[in-house]
Amino acid sequence: MSKQYIYDEAGKPQFVVLAIADYEKLLADADSGWESIPIEAGDDDDETIPHEVVGIMVDQDVSLQAAWRIHRGFSQYDVAAQLGMTQSAISQLERIESKPQKKTRERLAKLYDCRPEQLIF
Repeated sequence: MSKQYIYDEAGKPQFVVLAIADYEKLLADADSGWESIPIEAGDDDDETIPHEVVGIMVDQDVSLQAAWRIHRGFSQYDVAAQLGMTQSAISQLERIESKPQKKTRERLAKLYDCRPEQLIF
């Protein structure tokens, strides 16, 4: 198999040029090795999270629940007062590894004007 490398300014190989016959052989070999995997649809497959909420999660390194709260302009104290909880309970709820119970998600969803399914991954 003859090949030619194309390097970047730092001298690292970035691309390779192959003979057409070698390229076609690679494609044929790849096609023969793939196995189809069945996919089962889940109940919440159609749920999406707004780009703005995801952006907050990534930019501020916070949980999904915290991102929704920030997106809607609430403080932890505001949410605590609305739900009849303490600020520290909201803080615990917003930990990245936290998995809020369904009833809690439903209450948060009503406050954040979203669906409960949008508050979980």
